[in-house]
Amino acid sequence: MKDLLYYQDAMISEFHANVVKTGSDENGNYIVLDNTAFYPTGGGQPHDTGWIQEIKISNVKKVEEEIRHYTTKDASTISGEIFAKLNWARRFDHMQQHTGQHILTAAFVELFEFATTSFHLGTELVTIDLNVGEITEEQLAAAEKRANEIILENRPIETKWVTKDDLASYNLRKDVKVDEDIRLVIIPDYDYNGCGGTHPTSTGQVGLLKILATEKMKQQIRIHFVCGNRVLDQLAMRKTVLADVARQLSAPEEQAAEAMRKFAATTKQTEKNLKDAQDALLQFEAKELAGEKISARTFENRSIQDLQKLARFITEQNDQAIALLVASNEDKLQFVAARGKAQATSMKAISTAVLPMINGKGGGNDTLVQGGGEKLLTVEALLEAMKDIL
Repeated sequence: MKDLLYYQDAMISEFHANVVKTGSDENGNYIVLDNTAFYPTGGGQPHDTGWIQEIKISNVKKVEEEIRHYTTKDASTISGEIFAKLNWARRFDHMQQHTGQHILTAAFVELFEFATTSFHLGTELVTIDLNVGEITEEQLAAAEKRANEIILENRPIETKWVTKDDLASYNLRKDVKVDEDIRLVIIPDYDYNGCGGTHPTSTGQVGLLKILATEKMKQQIRIHFVCGNRVLDQLAMRKTVLADVARQLSAPEEQAAEAMRKFAATTKQTEKNLKDAQDALLQFEAKELAGEKISARTFENRSIQDLQKLARFITEQNDQAIALLVASNEDKLQFVAARGKAQATSMKAISTAVLPMINGKGGGNDTLVQGGGEKLLTVEALLEAMKDIL
């Protein structure tokens, strides 16, 4: 493994090699070379992409002892010596994120003895899971600060191939899981870790690291962060969003948060005022209907919540009343039946009888029931059926 080009020099972006064979499997057509700088998926780091001659390489996998370079085109005509070129922007991004993960993970260990249990390098964000149930904003800030100190110090990043017996000489961050082809990635006096991924030659090439969010994952904390050029991408995206929010709030960007709080408070009060006004209208409507012993009405586009409130208001204003309310809402029929305290008739009898008529579902108790179903009847026919049951 140590002879592979991506291990000899992770900064190689193009190279010459010889074709060993071509073929196809369940992943597509592939090319095998006698050596390669294309990194195959593994160790949490995604595969490289690029070109062999003019053929685009879309995936790279290690299958048994072969590194297969997959392409969507027929590669059977490729032979002899070839020229290959990596998609360097993708490779360097992966190296920035992967090295940033090493640095941030080591910062959490150094400062708080929080170990990382898993790592994921996504297309936009990177995550690590810490084996802790809680984490404070102060701890996050301290780890981020320490990680960026290591980056700005531009420390060298070394790699070494060692044997299992050599491991005792190094202060490893975690145990190595393999017995052969052991490769250490070392940031001197800071982090010693077994790793098969690709990394730049110094920490300064990571550029910058920014923690963006955290979330609770069972008994662990997941940290979302980005490094290098992804920090600029996130900054540009968030700047665009902030500018748009500030424009809509007619406020300077630095005052957008306070303007949003005021807007949210105003909106909440407006919604409360609207609800109170709607309830007042329903109370007025209920007053008109409460004079009838059986208040039976049909409606168009009246929500089930409004029907329930109206029925309650009617029976509160007249404890002798029974409210039968039916609404046609889009592609379904909905109904409510309620009784006042002075009435003994169970409303369950109504729902039990009418729900099969509309292939519906519902629930409730002796005092109030509600339900809905298909438009197998007109609203008037459903209301008449409810009245007949009474």
